[in-house]
Amino acid sequence: MLEALEPIEQRWHAELTQLDVAVDEVPEISDTAPEKVAWDDDVVVDANVPLARLVPAGVDRRGLPTRARIVLYRRPLEARARDGTDMADLLHDVLVEQVATYLGLDPDVIEGQ
Repeated sequence: MLEALEPIEQRWHAELTQLDVAVDEVPEISDTAPEKVAWDDDVVVDANVPLARLVPAGVDRRGLPTRARIVLYRRPLEARARDGTDMADLLHDVLVEQVATYLGLDPDVIEGQ
């Protein structure tokens, strides 16, 4: 994950100082049937399975401020990657999309295209 994030962070370091990146095993899904779940724009989805989510900055249960964070879901990502190279590409694409959402930019701008 860190390897996939590095080129993005190098280019956008100043804009990403208040953003954390975390990894969870799987996304939390309510009792609703997964095929009927409508995901928000802050979630990267493949075959209706979340791969990552952008959690905005806010306030926790104790009233303390929290930082914005991208949460990558390890198992769904691993299930979609054929090998290490494919995983690196997938992670990069997901991170580009999430950073673009966080910054309110088009993913092509994040990529520098």
